[in-house]
Amino acid sequence: MKREARPIKIDRRVTGANMIDEPLQQVIQYSLRDYIHYWYYTLSEDESFLLEIRQTVQNALVQFSTRSKEVDWQPYFTTRLVDDFATHLRVFRKAQQRMAEKEDQKKDSSEDFVDTFFEVEIEMEKMVCRDLICTSSKDEEGFLKDLCEVLLYLLLPPGDFQNKIMRYFVREILSRGILLPLINQLSDPDYINQYIIWMIHDSNCNYEAFMNVIKLSDNIAELEAVRDKAAEELQFLRSLDTVGDDINTIKNQINSLLFVKKVCEMRIQRMQSGKEIDTVKLAANFGKLCTVPLDKILVHNVALQFFMDFMQQTGGQAHLFFWLTVEGYRVTAQQQLEVLHSRQRDGKHQINPTKGLLKQAAVGVFDQYLSEKASPRVQIDDYLLAKLEEVVKNEDPTPEIFDEVQKKVYDIMLRDEHFYPAFRHNALYIRMLAELDMLKEPSFKGSDDGDGESFNGSPTGSINLSLDDLSNVTAEEPVQIHAFISDTGVCNEHGKTYALYAITVKKRDGIQEIWKTYRRYSDFHDFHMRITEQFENLAGLLKLPGKKTFNNMDREFLEKRKNDLNAYLQLLLSPELLKACPALALCVFDFLENKAYNKGKGDFARKMDTFVNPLRNSMRNVSNAVKSIPDSLAEGMNKMSDNVGKMSERLGQDIKQSFSKAPILVPKPVSDPEHCRVSAQLDDNVDDNIPLRVMLLLMDEVFDLKERNQWLRRQITSLLQQLIRATYGDTINRKIVDHVESMTSPDQVADYVKHFRDSFWPNGILAETAPRRDRSIRMRTRVSAKTKLLEIMPDELKHIIGAETTRKGILRVFEMFQHTQLNRRLAYVFLEGFLETLFSQCKFHELFNKLHSRSERMRRYRERHQSYQAPALQKR
Repeated sequence: MKREARPIKIDRRVTGANMIDEPLQQVIQYSLRDYIHYWYYTLSEDESFLLEIRQTVQNALVQFSTRSKEVDWQPYFTTRLVDDFATHLRVFRKAQQRMAEKEDQKKDSSEDFVDTFFEVEIEMEKMVCRDLICTSSKDEEGFLKDLCEVLLYLLLPPGDFQNKIMRYFVREILSRGILLPLINQLSDPDYINQYIIWMIHDSNCNYEAFMNVIKLSDNIAELEAVRDKAAEELQFLRSLDTVGDDINTIKNQINSLLFVKKVCEMRIQRMQSGKEIDTVKLAANFGKLCTVPLDKILVHNVALQFFMDFMQQTGGQAHLFFWLTVEGYRVTAQQQLEVLHSRQRDGKHQINPTKGLLKQAAVGVFDQYLSEKASPRVQIDDYLLAKLEEVVKNEDPTPEIFDEVQKKVYDIMLRDEHFYPAFRHNALYIRMLAELDMLKEPSFKGSDDGDGESFNGSPTGSINLSLDDLSNVTAEEPVQIHAFISDTGVCNEHGKTYALYAITVKKRDGIQEIWKTYRRYSDFHDFHMRITEQFENLAGLLKLPGKKTFNNMDREFLEKRKNDLNAYLQLLLSPELLKACPALALCVFDFLENKAYNKGKGDFARKMDTFVNPLRNSMRNVSNAVKSIPDSLAEGMNKMSDNVGKMSERLGQDIKQSFSKAPILVPKPVSDPEHCRVSAQLDDNVDDNIPLRVMLLLMDEVFDLKERNQWLRRQITSLLQQLIRATYGDTINRKIVDHVESMTSPDQVADYVKHFRDSFWPNGILAETAPRRDRSIRMRTRVSAKTKLLEIMPDELKHIIGAETTRKGILRVFEMFQHTQLNRRLAYVFLEGFLETLFSQCKFHELFNKLHSRSERMRRYRERHQSYQAPALQKR
């Protein structure tokens, strides 16, 4: 007998939020349609089975949603997720180091590298090795089935779970229909590269970053793909029949493409011939090195690191540390005395504690570096030493107390052939230039590249009118020019935001003309550099407003800068100045003309000016670290002590005991920090600022800052904290927590479900497996993704840790994502951490250890471990 068809009622509530349930129901409907309906209806028309499956899936999702709401996701996203990524990067870095140490390393050693990676993983994780699920499709499918069955056991009612047929259907849909394709997509390097480009699509392609990628590439396939594309574009441009103004544009494009093609060919030739030479070595042998003065080195964090390493090698570290200590003492003493005087004016008298501590600090500096018991001791003239000792012990301390001796020590470092002159010819000096991005890659002798190469890799030669040409032209009659900045605004072009200043110009040359021209601050900066080089006497008269790294788009700041630039402009146009420098008028007129401004200074000059000149009147590494007035002299002296790294313990116990602030990175003692997870360095007893500290630990791992000396590591930590806080505000941890809350909000979760639905079922149709893209396209995508990553790195980060270190760190992270098996490992690590957080009451950690214990590498590691322990047990 045929049963009467009863209407099927489905409760469509899953999460309790309609914005999430609606796309989620579509995902369920599409899954059933494409994975079950197409074959089930050939067997039966009874829909009760389909209803049961749908109800089973919904029950699992309801349980999943309920558990998700009970979990505090903030620790996972701010600590566990970052730690998993940083630990994965640490394993990758150690595997790279181990491969580099092998003498028999071959060019095509991707399989050997993957084996080495998982060997390092065992050493790091101790009880886990994920090589099987990452390298064997059969083991991976078995792992996902086991995992899905455990999840169904936790999420389904007992009755549904005992129905084996139903359970197997749902398990297969989850494991093979959803999880496996998702992991395949996420672990595809080409997909990750496309995603990187999509994320940074607002950024313009930087030519310098692109050429750096080409010159640093060690992948011949990448270079061949770029070369072939350049040849294709050349063929197209040469086929165009153009006349007039367009012909100059096309010629420039052809020259650029020819240059790119030649660089690729030379790079391929070097790699194939096995004559790859380090840029630093080339520069040492053939390159003309720029000179960075000692006074600039002493005030730049990155440069100072290399000079400090050199001075330690030559035994002159006492001179350098004394100089730095005195700088810190001067700044701290000056600030404290200003505070003291202001309190005295307000009727508050606290003379004895402040001056007493200052005197104690001055005596400590003297004892540490200049007394007979100092080791090592700074050697200076006896009369200077006796004079200083008398002042230190008998007179009130002043900020200038060490000035005469400090100047003498500076002259020793500058002129002694064992110190700065020897440093100029040392490999550390060349490495310093590389970190400062001031090292030009020299051309090979005998090359036929003709025009040569400029600092940023672009063809030399310029069509811009030079200042030399302008200075040779004389004006026939006096021209009166008046100009002022009438307005300022913020513009956004190709994703980049910058300030623009509208200059109203009035020119009287028999006939009065009025127009407006628009200039950026960088235009003013470039123009200032050009005219101060051409007219040397202007350098002491004109002072351009300084740069500001952060919050430089605030209305208040823009208004202040407008006034400062106006004052600069009026001084530049003053009749007295123009009369004294007649040729200057033409330069100024050229700058104020209503046309696009062509920067006359090259990239190398601008880099030199960025790195060196702003430091001329400031002490960035010491003074700025204690710039804010401390609450107590003790805190100020400890900040100064952190900057010099070797401040004497004899500065007084009062100074040390009163400084109670915890550092940003609180190291936790571990037996071998390089063979453990990154989070093992966090102290469990210090729970403040955890998100920020984990972020800094990640940056420490990305840029491998452990190789730096302890002084620089402390300095980097302090500056990174300032950088992050200046970017996100003082409440950085609150910002991170708020961001995590927004990521897990119903609106965002609904967007995630919609993106998942649209990617698997675009327009409601199951997406076909995308064909593998052509190799040349994938290689060009790699180059583009690397270029995007390099160009978004802020200059502030390069100033703190060095340009070369920044590039290496970014390229290491990029290279990590170019191995499919390693990407699978990272995806499963994230999945495991997610499930362990979601089901915190269950023993998922033990389960994963058991599932991963099937690895042959794991068995060999245990046998080795037991063999190492056996002799120790026998001795006991």
